[in-house]
Amino acid sequence: MSSLFAFPGQGAQQPGMLHRLPEGSAALLEEACDTLNEQALALDTAQALQSTRAVQLCLLLAGVAWARWLVQRSPAPDYVAGLSIGAYPAAVVAGALELADAVRLVALRGALMQRAYPSGYGMTALSGVGLATVEHLLAEVGGEVYIANLNSDNQIVIAGSDTAMAEVAARARSRGQGVAKRLAVSVPSHCPLLDGPAAELTHAFAEVTLHRPCITYLSGSSARPIFDPQRLRDDLANNMARVVDWRGTLRTAYERGVRLHLEVPPGGVLSGLARQVFEQGRVTAIEATRWDTLDALLRQEVAQNR
Repeated sequence: MSSLFAFPGQGAQQPGMLHRLPEGSAALLEEACDTLNEQALALDTAQALQSTRAVQLCLLLAGVAWARWLVQRSPAPDYVAGLSIGAYPAAVVAGALELADAVRLVALRGALMQRAYPSGYGMTALSGVGLATVEHLLAEVGGEVYIANLNSDNQIVIAGSDTAMAEVAARARSRGQGVAKRLAVSVPSHCPLLDGPAAELTHAFAEVTLHRPCITYLSGSSARPIFDPQRLRDDLANNMARVVDWRGTLRTAYERGVRLHLEVPPGGVLSGLARQVFEQGRVTAIEATRWDTLDALLRQEVAQNR
C-alpha cells in the first residue's frame, strides 16, 4: 500500500492562507520574498487574490509549506500529484524543482496567463453530466469554449469566453442536464487558448535545472508517472494549455497501490473527487485532520509495505 500527496489548483485559494501556514514556515516565506523582491504575505489578501499571479504563488507556497511540515514529522509520501498549478508544489516536494526556481516560474506563469486574458474569460464546472454530453454541447455552441478538466466521471470543466460558457450552461439547464458553476478562475486554462503563454514559459524553463524526482511524480495531464527531468520540464511548462485528466491520475495512483490520499491545503475539493476512486482506501484533507491522525495513517502505510 502507498500514499499520495495531492496539491489543489486555482479555485482552492483562501484569503489569509499564507498567514495560516504551519510552524517553521518563516524560512520558506523569506526565500520567496528574496526571490520575488516583494512581501509574500501581501499576496493573500482578498484584493490581491483577484490576480492570477498572486493566486498561483499562494498555492505554491502553501502547498510546499504544509507538505514539508508533515514530512519533517512523518514518513514521506510515495507519490505526489498536482492539479494544474498544483503540479509545481508537487515537483518541489518531489525534489525535482528548487523552490526559488518554482517561485520565479510560477510568478511568470501567472503573469503570462493574466496578461493574455485580463477579462472576459474563465472556467465553468459542469456536474452531473458525462463527457459525451459535454462534447455534444460544445459542438452545438462552437466558438471559444473547450474541455479543460476531466475531474471525475460526472464532473467536466470547460474553459473559454464568458459568452460561450454561458451559452453552454444555458443549453445544459434547458435540457435538465447537470449543474453549471462558474469557478474562481479568471483565465481559460487547459485549452488551446493558452498555447502562446505556454510557449513563452517553455523558453523560461530552458534556463532552469530540473532533477529526477525522489518521490514518484504523477502528471495531472498525462495521468502517468514522470521520472525523466526533460519530460518533467515539458509537463510543467505546458500543463496550462493541456487538458487535466485528474480522474485518470487518481485511477493510475489507485492501480499502482495507493490507498492513502492526503490533500494538501488549502481546501478539500480534491478529497471529494478522490472518494469516487479510493473506495477501498482512505481519503483525508490535511487541513481538516489532526497531525497525530495524519502521522498514524502515514506510518500505517509504511508498515503495510514491509
